[in-house]
Amino acid sequence: MYYVNREQIDHRLNALPDVADALEMLAADWQGTVLQGLAQERALHLAVEIVTDVGSYLIDGFIMRDASSYEDIIDIIGEEGVFPAERKAPLAELVRLRKPLVQDYWQWDRAALHPLTPRIPDVLRAFRQDVVSYLERELG
Repeated sequence: MYYVNREQIDHRLNALPDVADALEMLAADWQGTVLQGLAQERALHLAVEIVTDVGSYLIDGFIMRDASSYEDIIDIIGEEGVFPAERKAPLAELVRLRKPLVQDYWQWDRAALHPLTPRIPDVLRAFRQDVVSYLERELG
């Protein structure tokens, strides 16, 4: 029997629509202001944390192999069928942003619209539905 912390997964998944909406709004009206730059950083960082947190809960709950890195979280849950193969590349690209956002933030170009910002909102929405579908399939 698995113990999957659905409550914590749901809390995180429920934050994804706001993050996706914020990234969409930023991309639609990008002017490169400091405020927009900081908002973009925070929204991308939240997206990374949500995806990796949810992945970690799934790995722990379904007793999947241990992840050795943030990118490995994506590999593992992808291999386990949580999301379709076409989502792996953009999710891995998102997760690779964690180090620049958290550790090398002083080098981040706040005036530039990051190329992932306009592309990732749809991926985040689909990831949310993928996880919900996976949980329903596996747990009922």
